[in-house]
Amino acid sequence: MRIALGLEYDGRALAGWQTQPHGNTVQDVLEKALAAIAGEPVGTIAAGRTDAGVHAAMQVVHFDTEASRPLTAWVRGVNAHLPSEVSVLWAREVSDEFHARFSAFSRSYSYFLLNHPVRPALTAGKVGWYHSPLDVVAMREAATALIGRHDFSSFRAAECQAKSPVKQLDTLSISEADGLIRFDLRADAFLHHMVRNIVGALVYVGKGSLDAQGMAALRDARDRTQAPPTFMPDGLYLTGVGYPDAFAVPSRTESARLALWR
Repeated sequence: MRIALGLEYDGRALAGWQTQPHGNTVQDVLEKALAAIAGEPVGTIAAGRTDAGVHAAMQVVHFDTEASRPLTAWVRGVNAHLPSEVSVLWAREVSDEFHARFSAFSRSYSYFLLNHPVRPALTAGKVGWYHSPLDVVAMREAATALIGRHDFSSFRAAECQAKSPVKQLDTLSISEADGLIRFDLRADAFLHHMVRNIVGALVYVGKGSLDAQGMAALRDARDRTQAPPTFMPDGLYLTGVGYPDAFAVPSRTESARLALWR
């Protein structure tokens, strides 16, 4: 049977999603835990390959198994074998047509940025940080240049393996409260480092080094070498994956799970 899981994880101590020889990735620890419950090797496929240091409030994976277990076993049983940084939130039996990556029609990310003169301690590794005041109004204005279907080559990592740099960015909203700036993005798919590169460019706007016209020019240049540096991974969270209703798979993070950042 095919099982879909929803995961959350703290990326600080992990080397990203994708399996590595040293075994310290989300995929490695999850597959080891699943094998302990299934009594057989288990391979997983994720909706998105998050980088080292990036967090997830709603990552979706699927796996196939011959083992028959109650759904609670794939949640509480698996969690008993996972490190504290990773937790299975839910499990669903799905049809063979469901694919965690290819069935998804959207991904959502949030980036949390502390805008304060002093670096954080309690939230170190959980939020990004910039020390000088940022103009959120200017950032919102510049962000509009990226909404829609565009070639995002200027925001694409050199090692990105996506077949096309053209993506549909449906949402890029920016909110601010008590010095914490939140960026919410939703697209059909994201390029490698695309969110962090967009945030980096918007920080340049916020500090006055780039304006709305410059953001549009950067978009049209389709040249990564002309863009600001990639921003730190610390504040980046995968927050949702959209699927057709027929699969009955939860697609969004429960709001309470991100309440800390309100």
